[in-house]
Amino acid sequence: MNYEYFLAKRIIGNKAYKSSVSAPIIKIGIAAITIGIVVMMIAIATGIGLQQKIRDKVVAFNGHITISNFDSNNSQESVVPISTHQEFYPEFKSVEGINHIQGVATKFGVIRTATDFEGIVLKGVGKDFTWDYFKEFLIEGRLPDFTKDRTEDVLISKFIANKMGFKLGDKFNTYFIKDDTNKPPSIITYNIVGIYNSGFQEFDASYIIGDIRHIQRLNKWDDTQIGNFELFVDDFDEVHDIGMEVYKNTPPTLNTQTILDKFYSIFEWIKIFDNNIYAIIGIMILVAGINMITALLVLILERTQMIGVLKALGSNNWSIRKLFLFNAAYLIVLGLFWGNVIGLGLLFAQKYLKLFPLDPSVYYVTEAPVYINLDYIIALNVGTFVLCLVMLLVPSYIITKISPVKAMRFE
Repeated sequence: MNYEYFLAKRIIGNKAYKSSVSAPIIKIGIAAITIGIVVMMIAIATGIGLQQKIRDKVVAFNGHITISNFDSNNSQESVVPISTHQEFYPEFKSVEGINHIQGVATKFGVIRTATDFEGIVLKGVGKDFTWDYFKEFLIEGRLPDFTKDRTEDVLISKFIANKMGFKLGDKFNTYFIKDDTNKPPSIITYNIVGIYNSGFQEFDASYIIGDIRHIQRLNKWDDTQIGNFELFVDDFDEVHDIGMEVYKNTPPTLNTQTILDKFYSIFEWIKIFDNNIYAIIGIMILVAGINMITALLVLILERTQMIGVLKALGSNNWSIRKLFLFNAAYLIVLGLFWGNVIGLGLLFAQKYLKLFPLDPSVYYVTEAPVYINLDYIIALNVGTFVLCLVMLLVPSYIITKISPVKAMRFE
C-alpha cells in the first residue's frame, strides 16, 4: 500500500501542471494566493505607515500630552503663563511612561515684506526642546541652537518660504501686536537658518520655530514663565491612560489634554484605516481560498480513478485526503513565496524610491509611507497558509464519498 500511495503522490505532483484541465486552474490558484499576499502586505504596510506618519507629525508640533493653564481657554496663543517651578519639571517622575517634558510658548505674528505679508504662529522653544522629529523634517540648512544667548535664528517651513519667496539665509521682519493697540507693534528681524517640510500643511502653513526668550520678552514674562508644557510618552497606545495619571499628578490650576482629544477628528479618521485593512485581508483570503478549493476539486475529479485504485488496495480516506492536502499546501507555499517576493519588492521600492506621491492637503503626507516589520509579515503568511488549508478540509471530504468500484470505471 505504501508503494501505491507514494506513486500516486508523484503522479499528482508531477502531472498536475501538465493536465490540460487542471494546469490553468492550478496556475490561477497560485496567482490568487500571490496577488492576495501582495495586496494584503501593501494594505497593512501603507495603512500602518500612514497612521504612524500622521501621528508623528501631530506629536512633533504638540507633544503627546499638553499641560496648560485653565485660564488659557484652549487659545492657540500663550496668554496666561505657567511657572517652570513645578514638581514634575524637568522630569515627570511620578508617572511612568513619560520620557521627556519641555516648556514652550506660542505667539501670533505677521511676516511683512515690501510686497506681501503672511500671518504666522511663532512657537518659542528653549534648550529643553527635543528636535528628534524635526530632524526628519529638515530639508535645508540646520536646526537652530537655543542653548546659548538669545538668538534671532528661526526654522521656517518650506510652505511659508515658497509663499513669501524666502530662501536659506534670508532675513525678514515679523510684527507682533501689543496688548495696548494704541502702541506700535514690536518688530523682530529673524534669520532663516533652516527650512523644514513636515508635509502636514495645517502646521506648515502657520508655524515657525524660534527662541522662547523672544516671547517671554514680548509678553513681559520672566525666564521662568512659559506658555505650556509638552510631554512625550514611550508608548503611544498608552497616551490616554498616561494622560489621566498626569492630570491626577498636576496642580488643580493646571489642565491636561492629550493629542487624541485635541485633534479628535484626525485620529478618528486614521482609525478608519484599520477597518479597511481588516476588510482587505478578509476579502483576499476568501478569494484565495475559493480559488484553491476550485483547484483541489479539479485535481480530485481528474484523479478519481486513482482514488478508486488506492481504496481498492486498502488506503483509508484520511490518508488519501492527506495526499491531496499535501499537494494543495505545496501550491499555497508557492503562491506565498512569489507573493512575498513581489510584495516586499514593491514596498522597499516605495520606501527608498518614493514612487507614489500623495496630496498633502488630503493625506497630510507627500508620499505613501510604508511600515515594514517582520512580525506582521510572518503572521500574514502563517495566517493565510493555515486559513486556506483549513478551508480545503471541507472539499477534500468528497474523497470519502467516492466508491472504489465506480471510481475505477470513471471516465
